[in-house]
Amino acid sequence: MRNVLVNNMQKVKKAVPVIENKVKVKIGFGKETISIKSTELNEYLIEQVIRAVDFGFCADDALLLINEDFVLEFIEVKEHTRRKNLKDVRARLIGTGGKARKTIENLTGAEIVIHGNTVGVIVDSIHLDAVVQAIESLIQGAKHGNVFAYLEKQNISRRKFEEDDLGLKKGVKTD
Repeated sequence: MRNVLVNNMQKVKKAVPVIENKVKVKIGFGKETISIKSTELNEYLIEQVIRAVDFGFCADDALLLINEDFVLEFIEVKEHTRRKNLKDVRARLIGTGGKARKTIENLTGAEIVIHGNTVGVIVDSIHLDAVVQAIESLIQGAKHGNVFAYLEKQNISRRKFEEDDLGLKKGVKTD
């Protein structure tokens, strides 16, 4: 049994029925904590899901963490800039009308939530390094176009590698 400290209890309580329907787990409520009872692996996965929901992700996005390929990553804005006006830095990450954040999400399949001076990312492990690098670059002042070009290049190189036949597939004879 695991206990998880929660800041936004109402949001987590709304997500619990969805979580319990997807995974065989029992979730109990305390004053500021939630107790999770299930197998060890499910307890760990649901703890991650609850941390994500508590941070600000919707329940459906947080449930991606049940898949072993997805990870939850937090990036502190203050650790990557010396600027005092963090509001401008957050604005760079979000972009006009959320365009920058949406573009990163579309290029990588990530889900991004910005809460205070912390950026939360749910992404598959293949794109994790590229997404973190892109967000850190934007925080440090890189041009949006350069960051998006970097992400496109990362996706193209991965797709090319996956599609290329290196001659190692089973049943393929080489002369």
